[in-house]
Parts: sequence; C-alpha cells; structure tokens
Amino acid sequence: MSVYEHATHLPHSRADVFAWHERPGAFVRLTPPGMATIVEPPSDGLRAGSTVRLRVSHPVVAGGSSLVAGRSVGVPWALTHVEYAPGEGFVDEQTSGPFRRWRHEHEFADAPDGGTTITDRVHWETPVPVPRGLVEGRLAGLFRFRAAQLRGDLALHARLGERLRVAVAGSSGLVGTQLCALLASGGHEVTRLVRREAGPGEASWDPGAADTGRTIARDGRLDPRVLEPMDAVVNLAGRSIGGRFTRRAKQEIHHSRVLASSTLARALARLADGRPRALVQASAVGLYGARRPGETLREDSVPGRGFLADVVRHWEAAAAPAEAAGVRVAHLRTGIALCASGGALLPMLPLFAVGLGGPLTNPDATVSWITLDDLARAYLYAVAEPLSGPYNAVAPDPATWGEFAAGLGRVMNRPAAVPTPGFGPRLLLGRGAYDQLVRTDQRVSYERLQDAGFAFEQPALRGALAHVLAH
Repeated sequence: MSVYEHATHLPHSRADVFAWHERPGAFVRLTPPGMATIVEPPSDGLRAGSTVRLRVSHPVVAGGSSLVAGRSVGVPWALTHVEYAPGEGFVDEQTSGPFRRWRHEHEFADAPDGGTTITDRVHWETPVPVPRGLVEGRLAGLFRFRAAQLRGDLALHARLGERLRVAVAGSSGLVGTQLCALLASGGHEVTRLVRREAGPGEASWDPGAADTGRTIARDGRLDPRVLEPMDAVVNLAGRSIGGRFTRRAKQEIHHSRVLASSTLARALARLADGRPRALVQASAVGLYGARRPGETLREDSVPGRGFLADVVRHWEAAAAPAEAAGVRVAHLRTGIALCASGGALLPMLPLFAVGLGGPLTNPDATVSWITLDDLARAYLYAVAEPLSGPYNAVAPDPATWGEFAAGLGRVMNRPAAVPTPGFGPRLLLGRGAYDQLVRTDQRVSYERLQDAGFAFEQPALRGALAHVLAH
C-alpha cells in the first residue's frame, strides 16, 4: 500500500481551524468543483459513523460529457468516518469506490508560532497497477486546492467576525452552492429561498416566471416575514445565459432576473421596522456591451448596447424599491467566473486536453475574469461590509484571449496555438449568443472593489487557472 503525506500550515489557532472543519459547508469548500460532485454530504459531520457519497471525475471528462449529453459523468465513491478525536483529528475510509483500499488520516497540531499544522496522510491501493505518480499528482493538486481554500476562507472569516443571518436566492447554482457553503463554514445562519415546499434551512418563494406566447410574465410572491429576521439577502436567481438566444430564452433570461430582483426588493421595502438590512444583487459586466476595445470600463462608464446590456440595466433598476426604503443595496457586476464544473471554462477543457485548444475569439480582445471562489468571497464581503452601489467583480489581471489560451495551455501542459474556428461556437450558440457571449472585448476595472478592502486570493490568471483545475 502506498502512502502520500501533505502538510498545511495556517496562521490560526487549532480550535478555530478544527471548528471550521466541523461546520456545515466545509466539505463543499474543500471539494474541487469538476473533480467530484457531492451526492450526499456528510451525514453526521466528522463523527465516527458519518458517511458521504461522491461521484468523482475529471474536468476534461465532465466538459466533454456536458457537450455531448448535457450532463456530467463520474465514478461512485462512498466514504465513512471511522475515527474522531475532537480538536485533534479524524479518519475516513472508503467503503466502496475506485480504490482497493483508501484511508485518509487528518491530524491537527499546534504550530510553534501559534498557528496550526494539518497533516493529511493518505494510505491508498488501486485494484489494478497504476503509476504512483499519476495518483499522487492528483492528490497533490487536491491538497494544494484545499490549502488555498482554507487560507482564503479562514482569513476572510477572521476579518469579518460578526455572525449574520443571510437569505440566498439562487442557492443551487454554481455561485450559490459555494456562497452558502462559505457562509455556513463561517458560522453564519443561511436560509435558502426555494421554489418548492421548504425543508430545513429553507423558505418558499415565487419570484414569478417568464411564459411563452402573449403572457410574458407574472408577478412574484414572497411573504416579507420570511426576510424579517435576516441581516442580508443575496440574490443570485436567474436563468442561465448559456445556449441559443431564442425569443423564448431571451424572455426567460430577462424576466427571471428582473422579477426575482423586484420581488425581493419589494418584500424588503415592506419591512418598515427600521432594522438595517442589505440586498446584495448579482449583476454582470454585460452592462458595458460586448465590445469596448481600448477602454477601461469602470462602474460609472456609459452602459453599452445589446440584449445583455439591456437585461443588466433593467435587473439593477428592479432593486430600486429596496434602496428607496433605506436598504443598503450592492450590485456585483461579474466577469467570466472560472470554474472547472461549469461556465465558460468547462467546454474549453476537452479541446485543450487533445491539443486543439486556442483563443475563442480575436486573440487581441480582452477578457475580464474572476475565480468562482473569489466571487463567493466577494459576495460574503459585500454582505458583511458597508458596500453600496455597483462593484465590478473581476480579478486584477485581465488578459487577452491569446494570453488566456496560452495560460490554460501551460497549466494543462498542452499547446494552445489553434484558434477556435468561429463557425463552431456560432453553430452551437447561434449568431446572437455568439455575438454577446464569445465575441467579446472588455477590459473591466477591479479597483473599486479592491479599494473597498476586498483581497483577491487568486489575482493572477495562471495561478487562478491552476487553482480551479486543482493542478
């Protein structure tokens, strides 16, 4: 049996680090999206007897399957916690899955400088001979990812301090899943707004729905009493913009955002109890228009033209009732969110894996991006700190599409010289979506968010790509 060991040093007390691991959401934050999907979270935290079920895969495989079948694939993996020593460590073992044997020991120890050292020790054996370097290369990427998550999340939690009650709309999406986990692992109380019968930790609402035909939309409904105990509401609700921009899709993209925003804003406005609250609203750099070559786009830049610019303008305006009632409203205008389990990066990975990757559009055009983890942290920061108005949620290192392709190729150790033929994405997305989503050129400023005190954990492109791909 082989043994792999990795040590992580953190400038936080052992009590704080272990407490973070025990809270809900910790396992989600430690699991790289794209490497594994959590089918069933830990049934009893870290305690002996707690079980967790995963589906493990690889971003390249997941990206290819999403292109072909619209769904991800993976190998089932079940683990059980077999030892638990509060404040000192825990052990999990495989009960079924891809290994012949798997035992993962987590040890927590005081460091001489007052911090904590976590030692991860994995005993593993495969059912058939596999090069040791292949398995341990994946383990090294996993534990580097986990170390970065711990450092970033613990630093932000330590800085913010106060525990809050937060309602999250759109909690099941890419950003919502990570934000809810980040909030919970920091000790905040999270209520997910869902469009079905509510379960534990949930509340029901109806933000309205876009319809086909002559009836375009119907008003949303939300009992203001649901929001009464909340310190903040985060609105991430909205239909995905991925896919062809048919008439029906454009209606749904627009109305799902505007109705969700107005429903929450009106409910918050009806809470006339004088209690300070915040509405942190998703938005997008699409406001500036798809192509603004030669400009640096700041929050006060003139809005652009096009379908997505119109959507964002109406989306932000729909929050006006809350702002008029004295609610603090912040809009996070997001660039391309880098994630290995979805978004713009995922379908690029299979092409790069076989050496056919390259710029999606004009190599000299600029793309403004942010990692999924920094985006989740930006939402938490906007919840806890007195941010109001628009903020561009983009990293400090915008890149040309040529630089982006070269950086991704270096991280994946593949060439990146083959430009993606325009007819491919155009055939897949249609002319309208291709023009708005792919053929873009936006250099967006990050400075207002950074000047407000937010610290990016993945500020540079190559490190960001290595992080999201767990390389």
